[in-house]
Amino acid sequence: TMVGNMLIIVLVVTDPHLHTPMYFFLVNLSSLETCYSSSILPRLRVSFLTGDRTISVQGCMAQFYFFGIFATSECYLLAAMSYDRYLAICKTLHYLGLMNWKVCLQLVTGSWVAGLLISTGITSFISRQRFCGPSAIDHFFCEEAPLLELSCSDTGMIRILIIILSFPDVVFPFLFTLASHVCIIAASLRIPSSIGRHKAFSTCSSHLTMVIVFSGTLIIVYMLPRTVPLRQLNKLFSFFYTVLTPLINPLIYSLRNREIKGALER
Repeated sequence: TMVGNMLIIVLVVTDPHLHTPMYFFLVNLSSLETCYSSSILPRLRVSFLTGDRTISVQGCMAQFYFFGIFATSECYLLAAMSYDRYLAICKTLHYLGLMNWKVCLQLVTGSWVAGLLISTGITSFISRQRFCGPSAIDHFFCEEAPLLELSCSDTGMIRILIIILSFPDVVFPFLFTLASHVCIIAASLRIPSSIGRHKAFSTCSSHLTMVIVFSGTLIIVYMLPRTVPLRQLNKLFSFFYTVLTPLINPLIYSLRNREIKGALER
Protein backbone atom coordinates (compact mmCIF):
# COMPACT_ATOMS: atom_id res chain seq x y z
CA THR A 1 0.00 0.00 0.00
CA MET A 2 2.70 2.46 1.00
CA VAL A 3 4.98 1.68 -1.96
CA GLY A 4 2.18 1.79 -4.54
CA ASN A 5 0.69 5.11 -3.39
CA MET A 6 4.06 6.78 -2.87
CA LEU A 7 5.15 5.64 -6.35
CA ILE A 8 2.13 7.42 -7.87
CA ILE A 9 3.00 10.60 -5.92
CA VAL A 10 6.63 10.50 -7.13
CA LEU A 11 5.62 9.83 -10.75
CA VAL A 12 3.12 12.71 -10.89
CA VAL A 13 5.43 15.18 -9.15
CA THR A 14 8.48 14.38 -11.30
CA ASP A 15 6.83 13.96 -14.72
CA PRO A 16 5.73 17.25 -16.37
CA HIS A 17 3.33 15.34 -18.64
CA LEU A 18 1.20 14.53 -15.59
CA HIS A 19 0.88 18.09 -14.26
CA THR A 20 -2.86 18.27 -14.95
CA PRO A 21 -5.89 18.63 -12.64
CA MET A 22 -6.76 14.92 -12.87
CA TYR A 23 -3.34 13.83 -11.62
CA PHE A 24 -3.27 16.61 -9.03
CA PHE A 25 -6.38 15.02 -7.52
CA LEU A 26 -4.79 11.58 -7.85
CA VAL A 27 -1.71 12.73 -5.89
CA ASN A 28 -3.95 13.99 -3.11
CA LEU A 29 -5.91 10.72 -3.15
CA SER A 30 -2.68 8.70 -2.85
CA SER A 31 -1.53 10.99 -0.02
CA LEU A 32 -4.83 10.41 1.77
CA GLU A 33 -4.58 6.65 1.26
CA THR A 34 -1.04 6.64 2.66
CA CYS A 35 -2.11 8.56 5.78
CA TYR A 36 -5.35 6.59 6.01
CA SER A 37 -3.69 3.17 6.08
CA SER A 38 -0.98 4.48 8.43
CA SER A 39 -3.60 5.34 11.05
CA ILE A 40 -4.79 1.71 11.28
CA LEU A 41 -2.40 -0.88 9.84
CA PRO A 42 0.80 -0.30 11.91
CA ARG A 43 -1.10 -0.87 15.18
CA LEU A 44 -2.84 -3.89 13.66
CA ARG A 45 0.50 -5.37 12.56
CA VAL A 46 1.91 -4.92 16.08
CA SER A 47 -1.04 -6.91 17.44
CA PHE A 48 -0.44 -9.71 14.95
CA LEU A 49 3.33 -9.85 15.49
CA THR A 50 3.48 -9.50 19.27
CA GLY A 51 0.06 -10.73 20.39
CA ASP A 52 -0.41 -7.50 22.35
CA ARG A 53 -3.95 -6.36 21.58
CA THR A 54 -4.12 -3.56 24.14
CA ILE A 55 -4.45 0.11 23.23
CA SER A 56 -4.66 3.11 25.53
CA VAL A 57 -7.76 5.28 25.66
CA GLN A 58 -5.76 8.21 24.26
CA GLY A 59 -4.31 6.02 21.50
CA CYS A 60 -7.76 4.72 20.61
CA MET A 61 -9.22 8.24 20.39
CA ALA A 62 -6.25 9.39 18.31
CA GLN A 63 -6.74 6.48 15.90
CA PHE A 64 -10.47 7.20 15.65
CA TYR A 65 -9.81 10.92 15.10
CA PHE A 66 -7.31 10.50 12.27
CA PHE A 67 -9.30 7.69 10.68
CA GLY A 68 -12.31 10.04 10.65
CA ILE A 69 -10.35 12.89 9.05
CA PHE A 70 -8.93 10.79 6.24
CA ALA A 71 -12.12 8.78 5.56
CA THR A 72 -14.31 11.90 5.38
CA SER A 73 -11.76 13.80 3.28
CA GLU A 74 -11.59 10.88 0.85
CA CYS A 75 -15.37 10.87 0.38
CA TYR A 76 -15.28 14.53 -0.65
CA LEU A 77 -12.13 14.13 -2.75
CA LEU A 78 -13.68 11.26 -4.72
CA ALA A 79 -16.68 13.51 -5.40
CA ALA A 80 -14.32 16.30 -6.56
CA MET A 81 -12.55 13.84 -8.88
CA SER A 82 -15.86 12.78 -10.40
CA TYR A 83 -16.72 16.45 -10.98
CA ASP A 84 -13.38 16.93 -12.72
CA ARG A 85 -14.07 13.96 -15.03
CA TYR A 86 -17.60 15.26 -15.68
CA LEU A 87 -16.22 18.62 -16.83
CA ALA A 88 -13.48 16.97 -18.91
CA ILE A 89 -15.92 14.76 -20.84
CA CYS A 90 -19.22 16.65 -20.79
CA LYS A 91 -17.87 20.26 -20.92
CA THR A 92 -14.70 19.65 -22.92
CA LEU A 93 -14.45 23.08 -24.57
CA HIS A 94 -14.90 24.89 -21.24
CA TYR A 95 -12.82 22.47 -19.15
CA LEU A 96 -9.63 24.52 -18.85
CA GLY A 97 -11.60 27.60 -17.82
CA LEU A 98 -13.83 25.80 -15.31
CA MET A 99 -11.19 23.51 -13.77
CA ASN A 100 -8.24 25.86 -13.30
CA TRP A 101 -5.61 25.47 -10.59
CA LYS A 102 -7.45 27.81 -8.23
CA VAL A 103 -10.58 25.63 -8.39
CA CYS A 104 -8.46 22.49 -7.92
CA LEU A 105 -6.86 23.91 -4.77
CA GLN A 106 -10.24 25.01 -3.42
CA LEU A 107 -11.78 21.54 -3.94
CA VAL A 108 -8.83 19.74 -2.33
CA THR A 109 -8.63 22.20 0.57
CA GLY A 110 -12.38 21.94 1.09
CA SER A 111 -12.12 18.14 1.26
CA TRP A 112 -9.41 18.26 3.94
CA VAL A 113 -11.18 20.99 5.95
CA ALA A 114 -14.51 19.11 5.85
CA GLY A 115 -12.80 15.96 7.12
CA LEU A 116 -11.04 17.88 9.88
CA LEU A 117 -14.17 19.67 11.10
CA ILE A 118 -16.50 16.64 11.04
CA SER A 119 -13.99 14.31 12.69
CA THR A 120 -13.12 16.91 15.35
CA GLY A 121 -16.79 17.34 16.22
CA ILE A 122 -17.60 13.62 16.46
CA THR A 123 -14.38 12.76 18.35
CA SER A 124 -14.97 15.52 20.88
CA PHE A 125 -18.45 14.12 21.63
CA ILE A 126 -17.24 10.51 21.92
CA SER A 127 -14.26 11.45 24.10
CA ARG A 128 -16.69 12.95 26.65
CA GLN A 129 -18.45 9.61 27.07
CA ARG A 130 -17.93 7.63 30.27
CA PHE A 131 -16.50 4.18 29.56
CA CYS A 132 -16.91 1.62 32.33
CA GLY A 133 -16.37 -1.67 30.56
CA PRO A 134 -16.09 -4.25 29.31
CA SER A 135 -12.84 -2.86 27.98
CA ALA A 136 -12.71 -5.08 24.87
CA ILE A 137 -13.47 -3.42 21.52
CA ASP A 138 -15.26 -5.87 19.23
CA HIS A 139 -13.38 -4.70 16.13
CA PHE A 140 -9.88 -4.60 14.64
CA PHE A 141 -9.58 -0.82 15.09
CA CYS A 142 -11.26 1.99 17.03
CA GLU A 143 -14.46 2.84 15.19
CA GLU A 144 -17.57 4.72 16.26
CA ALA A 145 -20.13 1.91 16.78
CA PRO A 146 -17.86 -0.49 18.76
CA LEU A 147 -16.69 2.43 20.93
CA LEU A 148 -20.22 3.57 21.77
CA GLU A 149 -21.09 0.00 22.82
CA LEU A 150 -18.60 0.39 25.68
CA SER A 151 -20.10 3.66 26.91
CA CYS A 152 -22.06 3.87 30.16
CA SER A 153 -23.41 7.32 29.20
CA ASP A 154 -26.54 8.05 27.22
CA THR A 155 -25.49 7.68 23.58
CA GLY A 156 -28.85 8.59 22.02
CA MET A 157 -27.92 12.16 21.05
CA ILE A 158 -24.50 11.27 19.66
CA ARG A 159 -25.96 8.43 17.56
CA ILE A 160 -28.50 10.86 16.08
CA LEU A 161 -25.69 13.36 15.40
CA ILE A 162 -23.62 10.69 13.62
CA ILE A 163 -26.61 9.68 11.46
CA ILE A 164 -27.25 13.33 10.55
CA LEU A 165 -23.58 13.93 9.69
CA SER A 166 -23.36 10.71 7.67
CA PHE A 167 -25.52 12.25 4.92
CA PRO A 168 -23.27 15.24 4.05
CA ASP A 169 -20.24 13.11 4.97
CA VAL A 170 -20.79 9.92 2.93
CA VAL A 171 -24.23 9.65 1.28
CA PHE A 172 -24.37 12.97 -0.58
CA PRO A 173 -20.81 12.73 -2.03
CA PHE A 174 -21.61 9.15 -3.10
CA LEU A 175 -24.87 10.16 -4.82
CA PHE A 176 -23.14 13.17 -6.44
CA THR A 177 -20.43 10.85 -7.79
CA LEU A 178 -22.98 8.41 -9.20
CA ALA A 179 -24.92 11.26 -10.84
CA SER A 180 -21.70 12.59 -12.41
CA HIS A 181 -20.90 9.18 -13.85
CA VAL A 182 -24.40 8.78 -15.27
CA CYS A 183 -23.84 12.08 -17.14
CA ILE A 184 -20.38 10.90 -18.23
CA ILE A 185 -21.73 7.61 -19.58
CA ALA A 186 -24.53 9.41 -21.42
CA ALA A 187 -22.02 11.83 -22.97
CA SER A 188 -19.63 8.98 -23.84
CA LEU A 189 -22.32 7.16 -25.79
CA ARG A 190 -22.67 10.24 -28.02
CA ILE A 191 -18.96 10.25 -28.95
CA PRO A 192 -18.77 9.17 -32.63
CA SER A 193 -15.37 7.43 -32.55
CA SER A 194 -14.92 4.08 -30.80
CA ILE A 195 -11.47 5.17 -29.54
CA GLY A 196 -12.95 8.25 -27.87
CA ARG A 197 -15.72 6.19 -26.26
CA HIS A 198 -13.21 3.63 -24.99
CA LYS A 199 -11.00 6.34 -23.47
CA ALA A 200 -13.96 8.00 -21.75
CA PHE A 201 -15.29 4.69 -20.39
CA SER A 202 -11.81 3.66 -19.24
CA THR A 203 -11.35 6.88 -17.25
CA CYS A 204 -14.86 6.62 -15.83
CA SER A 205 -14.73 2.93 -14.88
CA SER A 206 -11.48 3.25 -12.88
CA HIS A 207 -12.88 6.00 -10.70
CA LEU A 208 -16.32 4.41 -10.37
CA THR A 209 -14.76 1.12 -9.21
CA MET A 210 -12.86 2.98 -6.52
CA VAL A 211 -15.96 4.86 -5.35
CA ILE A 212 -18.17 1.76 -5.18
CA VAL A 213 -15.60 -0.25 -3.20
CA PHE A 214 -14.86 2.61 -0.76
CA SER A 215 -18.11 4.54 -0.32
CA GLY A 216 -20.41 1.58 -0.98
CA THR A 217 -18.94 -0.56 1.80
CA LEU A 218 -18.70 2.46 4.11
CA ILE A 219 -22.43 3.14 3.72
CA ILE A 220 -23.28 -0.54 4.24
CA VAL A 221 -21.27 -0.70 7.49
CA TYR A 222 -22.94 2.41 8.93
CA MET A 223 -26.40 1.26 7.83
CA LEU A 224 -26.11 -2.34 9.08
CA PRO A 225 -27.40 -2.81 12.65
CA ARG A 226 -24.79 -3.96 15.17
CA THR A 227 -26.59 -7.21 15.94
CA VAL A 228 -24.55 -10.26 16.99
CA PRO A 229 -25.07 -12.23 13.71
CA LEU A 230 -24.04 -9.20 11.59
CA ARG A 231 -20.93 -8.17 13.55
CA GLN A 232 -18.56 -10.44 11.64
CA LEU A 233 -20.05 -9.24 8.35
CA ASN A 234 -19.59 -5.68 9.60
CA LYS A 235 -15.89 -6.34 10.17
CA LEU A 236 -15.56 -7.89 6.71
CA PHE A 237 -17.01 -4.81 5.02
CA SER A 238 -14.80 -2.60 7.20
CA PHE A 239 -11.81 -4.49 5.80
CA PHE A 240 -12.77 -3.31 2.30
CA TYR A 241 -12.54 0.42 3.02
CA THR A 242 -9.69 0.30 5.55
CA VAL A 243 -7.28 -2.21 4.00
CA LEU A 244 -8.37 -3.20 0.48
CA THR A 245 -9.10 0.26 -0.96
CA PRO A 246 -5.69 1.82 -0.18
CA LEU A 247 -4.06 -1.33 -1.59
CA ILE A 248 -5.93 -1.50 -4.92
CA ASN A 249 -5.98 2.27 -5.55
CA PRO A 250 -2.51 2.32 -7.21
CA LEU A 251 -3.36 -0.81 -9.21
CA ILE A 252 -6.66 0.59 -10.50
CA TYR A 253 -5.17 3.94 -11.51
CA SER A 254 -1.88 2.65 -12.93
CA LEU A 255 -2.54 -0.67 -14.67
CA ARG A 256 -5.36 0.80 -16.77
CA ASN A 257 -3.73 4.18 -17.39
CA ARG A 258 -1.40 4.66 -20.35
CA GLU A 259 -0.07 8.00 -19.12
CA ILE A 260 0.96 6.51 -15.76
CA LYS A 261 2.58 3.57 -17.57
CA GLY A 262 4.41 6.01 -19.84
CA ALA A 263 5.65 8.04 -16.88
CA LEU A 264 6.85 4.84 -15.20
CA GLU A 265 8.78 3.82 -18.33
CA ARG A 266 10.35 7.29 -18.64
